[in-house]
Amino acid sequence: MRKLIEFIRSIYVVVLFVVLEVLAVSYYAHSSSYTQARLLARTNQVSGGLRSLFGGIRRYFLMGSENRVLLDRITQLEERLSRYEEVVASAHLDSCLQSIGESKYFYTVASVASNSINRQQNLITLNRGRNAGIQPDMSVLTPDGAMVGYVVDCTDRYAVAISVLNTSFRASGKLADSDYLGSIYWDGLDPHVVILGELSKYAEPHPGDEVVTTGFSEYFPEGVRIGWVESAELDPMRTSYTVRVRLAAEMSRLSDVIVVENRDLNEIRALQQSELIEQHTRM
Repeated sequence: MRKLIEFIRSIYVVVLFVVLEVLAVSYYAHSSSYTQARLLARTNQVSGGLRSLFGGIRRYFLMGSENRVLLDRITQLEERLSRYEEVVASAHLDSCLQSIGESKYFYTVASVASNSINRQQNLITLNRGRNAGIQPDMSVLTPDGAMVGYVVDCTDRYAVAISVLNTSFRASGKLADSDYLGSIYWDGLDPHVVILGELSKYAEPHPGDEVVTTGFSEYFPEGVRIGWVESAELDPMRTSYTVRVRLAAEMSRLSDVIVVENRDLNEIRALQQSELIEQHTRM
């Protein structure tokens, strides 16, 4: 009991101060309608600020799901754009009507489960597989459409893609404003730079020129952004350029990707491997 009395003595000044403050504020708040209006306005301002703060925190934690929704929307728009471009490029009305039903390319979204950039044979694991329509030979792009790699194997729930930062990677590329093409590969040195080799000396590449895929790639749609020319030099025979291309994709920060299927690829490969073609190639 004595300790309780001593405790009350030690804090009675603070308690008395708080009580007097409450009484003073209460008296001030009820002294006139003007002061009541001012206190109400201040209270609303504080509560509004708190609601805004907690609303911002909530939106921050919802950004991941919102990004997924945006990526799904991007894939839908990409497929619509692909259909439109095929129709516009078609010369005859009949072929337009036949091709408008289904695009040559199918787009879907996946997230990166694992990724490496510090090896010679870098691979990317995706969190979707056959159950989501993923299959080998589908190209992998960033959400803004830059080259990342292509799928080489998959299970029902996962897929593995060969990264552009893999010394075994090969694709066809060209300068965006030129018809001269070359081979895209990685020399295993800089994870931000790939090589555009065997580019004709007539192409005349300059630093800053955009490099894109050609229409001859098995995996990638035509016009996919690869990067920009960093430097170029002629070979000793002065017949072709070796071009260093700074990648458009930030390979160390991959999170969500777009996976693209070329629906005509299997048909083209079957035709190229037909017996008649083999007969002519043996001649």
